[in-house]
Amino acid sequence: MNEHVQTAGSAPLFNPLDPEFIRDPYPHYERMRAVDPVHLTPLGMYVCSRHAEASLVLRDKRFGKDYVERTIRRYGPKIMEEPVFRSMSHWMLQQDPPDHTRLRGLVVKAFTARRVEDMRPRIQQIVDETLDRIIPQGRMDLIEDFAFRLPVTIICDMLGIPEEHREAFYAGSRDGGRLLDPVPLSPEEIRQGNAGNAMAAMYFQQLFELRRKTPGDDLTTQLVQAEENGSKLTNEELTANIILLFGAGHETTVNLIGNGLLALYRNPDQLALLKAKPELITNAVEEFLRYDSSVQMTGRVALEDIDDLGGRRIPKGESVLCLLGSANHDPAIYPDHPERLDITRPNVKPLSFGGGIHFCLGAQLARIEAEIAISTLLRRIPDLRLDDAVNAEWRPTFVLRGLKRLPASW
Repeated sequence: MNEHVQTAGSAPLFNPLDPEFIRDPYPHYERMRAVDPVHLTPLGMYVCSRHAEASLVLRDKRFGKDYVERTIRRYGPKIMEEPVFRSMSHWMLQQDPPDHTRLRGLVVKAFTARRVEDMRPRIQQIVDETLDRIIPQGRMDLIEDFAFRLPVTIICDMLGIPEEHREAFYAGSRDGGRLLDPVPLSPEEIRQGNAGNAMAAMYFQQLFELRRKTPGDDLTTQLVQAEENGSKLTNEELTANIILLFGAGHETTVNLIGNGLLALYRNPDQLALLKAKPELITNAVEEFLRYDSSVQMTGRVALEDIDDLGGRRIPKGESVLCLLGSANHDPAIYPDHPERLDITRPNVKPLSFGGGIHFCLGAQLARIEAEIAISTLLRRIPDLRLDDAVNAEWRPTFVLRGLKRLPASW
């Protein structure tokens, strides 16, 4: 029944760069789950919109990343000559074992539960200092002035980026999100991606030299030493994965804080409840992750023929996209009004951090940053109001879902 659901005259089920889709993808997901839950898109990729298939693909060893092959199939063989795609091919996020195991093993110690829990006082200090500076002004952009600054400072701390270098990172562009979208990039977007990658690589090469001369207790020093060992990390892998850690270390947390705040202020009953019962913040953050995930999709490739994925046969080598945002709204898992924000919802276990061997390294850090940022903001600026909660402006990217700006005053 699934083969012909999308007729020539009907709107495409999956059109992730359509402004309406970006503004609110959830009605589109609901339609997809009902009509064609494992959907073959015009781009030639299969899209899983239900929780059952998405969670299976994330954890099943019959699916892998196979990034280079997947990218060549979309763009042609010359694409790997583009520096940004070559760099991304070295990301641990895009690797299969054994390379994934080797690369992840080099950084996982920096993200242990104990080390992350020990960061709480530093996170609280950054949030308080940010608010000390902003509160007298009576207004701010919650994204640029607040949500962005905390995770950028924390990842700079972790990477050992000197204080005097950080202003450039605070003023940095957030335009890289399109690199992860399933719709192919234009030549101009590829050129911009190459330029951004070149600037990041140039800076981090200088940081590597600094950490070779003056080692510190930071992740960059640790990775430089692994690179000097030779068998553990090449220079190209070192550069690519530091760029990944910097981007992943702040981008999704900025969006978690921003999307969570917008959801709260669009649901005044939940905002009032959280103010009255601040101890609900831990569960509230899980609900923010579920309700409007800052990562909407992740992809895999079938490493062998798959006979039955939600009624579909997936041939070896085909790409399968898992719609995490849709899985998080699947009524089969969340039967009590999944479209509603409920910070008391029990047993919230969203797929927002992925699953299997690629489960997000920084998941616990992101949760703690969001908990401290949102609870401190509500406590210290109780009369904060959004200037326009209805017409919030979203960034024109699909995979990384976040707001361009969120003006507020008090």
